[in-house]
Amino acid sequence: MLDRLGKRRRLFAFLRLHGAELFDEAFQAELAGMYRDTGEGKAPVPPALVCMVLLLQAYTGASDAEAIDSMVDDRRWQLVLGMLGAKKPAFAQGTLPSFRQRLIRHDMDLRLLERTVELAKKTKAFDWKQLPKTLRLGVDSRPLVGAGRVEDTFNLLGHAAAKLLSATAMVLGRKAEEIAACAGASVFLAPSIKAGLDIDWTDPEQKADAIGELVRQIDALEAWIRAQAGKAAEEPPLKDLLELIAQLRKQDLDPEPPDGGKPRIRKGVAEDRRVSIEDPDIRHGRKSKSKRFNGYKQHIAADLDTELILACAVTPANRPEGEGAVDLQEDLARSPRQEAIGEVFVDRAYVNSELVEASMENGATVFCKPWNATNGELFKKTDFKLNFRLRTITCPAGQTKGFSPGETVEFDPAKCSVCPLRSRCTRASNDAGRTVRIAPDEQKQQRFRRLVRTTKGREALRQRVGVEHRLAHLASKQGQRARFRGLRKNLFDLRRHAVVLNLETILRHSGLAKAA
Repeated sequence: MLDRLGKRRRLFAFLRLHGAELFDEAFQAELAGMYRDTGEGKAPVPPALVCMVLLLQAYTGASDAEAIDSMVDDRRWQLVLGMLGAKKPAFAQGTLPSFRQRLIRHDMDLRLLERTVELAKKTKAFDWKQLPKTLRLGVDSRPLVGAGRVEDTFNLLGHAAAKLLSATAMVLGRKAEEIAACAGASVFLAPSIKAGLDIDWTDPEQKADAIGELVRQIDALEAWIRAQAGKAAEEPPLKDLLELIAQLRKQDLDPEPPDGGKPRIRKGVAEDRRVSIEDPDIRHGRKSKSKRFNGYKQHIAADLDTELILACAVTPANRPEGEGAVDLQEDLARSPRQEAIGEVFVDRAYVNSELVEASMENGATVFCKPWNATNGELFKKTDFKLNFRLRTITCPAGQTKGFSPGETVEFDPAKCSVCPLRSRCTRASNDAGRTVRIAPDEQKQQRFRRLVRTTKGREALRQRVGVEHRLAHLASKQGQRARFRGLRKNLFDLRRHAVVLNLETILRHSGLAKAA
């Protein structure tokens, strides 16, 4: 079996041969500690066994049910798990979600990622003496479509109100139909909110009236609950659902509607708008100016010399990359690769993040493509001379002005109006001079522009492709859509797949598959 697996699905063979090194006695004790910390004593199933199943899940793309079946039906799984010939699975399906939650609570998914770096050193997959003395770090992100259903305003409000009705029925021990009839909120009993409202959705007037009717029935249901449920309305789950509806109304309805105060869907999109009931963390995001998605951004930091992923982060899709870099920085601080960061390769979205700023303060060199300085046929910013020591900018005609980072400099209109180069510099009116925006990070941008002008600089910038390849491999294994709902569970899934990628990297560099 090992001989055959050395040719295809090689990670099965690697895990059979080196699983005991990954889950050594010290790490197994850490896993067992997750149970002792909660006062539950000894784990009913060896934690290392369950943890290995989670890795095989990520490697093969198996569901929880398929993973349980594979322990009996797939000899490759049995080979790795040390249970060849087993007639029944080692544990029930319910063990997997509960173990995932336990890993998450104790942050052991990060510890598992760290173990792969420690394993890389133990297996001598790399000649560490030949590697650079400082770390060459690549940082990048990719979009991940959320697992939760994205809904419009009608369905968001209706879905939340329907959940409130069901929860109230459960808390009070009454039928939902009875509560809806008493409250005058029958629309929430329909198969869908739009079916319950039953209007011509192509008619703008009917649609405007429908939002008013929906809000009226929500108000009626809330009033009934507050009157009949008493203190139960101030405790979960009713309290949480009432707050959810208030959040949705605030973000999606016009705070100052015309027409005598009739409810109206607001124009534009509220900041940090919630778009799903079932997954509260997903947000609208953009792949580019023209392509949108709903979900998360996955961020990774990889060692470009070993190709090992050292840190992972997940943020809602609408958050700037700098927020993901903060989480990466925290994980890197406890990474087994404790070498100082010598070079950082990022794209422009990360260039002003705390991770990059801290690395620069510690002497690291940052490699990044600059923002394009375009201005049509007129003089570009790069045609002006900037002196950052004196903080002056000089135009092509020789006029000099002082500047501060983050401000827009306007040259003397009187001098600009008679300048022989005016037609090549600005199309502003005669009473205005040429303006130049000085970015807050202008000095960094100037250095990046110098890099792209040289063959050596462009060659250095291309090294960031290493982290892009890591993301491409991650996408091929994990897919484009999230498996779980919520930020933390998706961070677990990202770390788990990063562990698999790291193990494959160790396997590729060590030649252990050939030995198998």
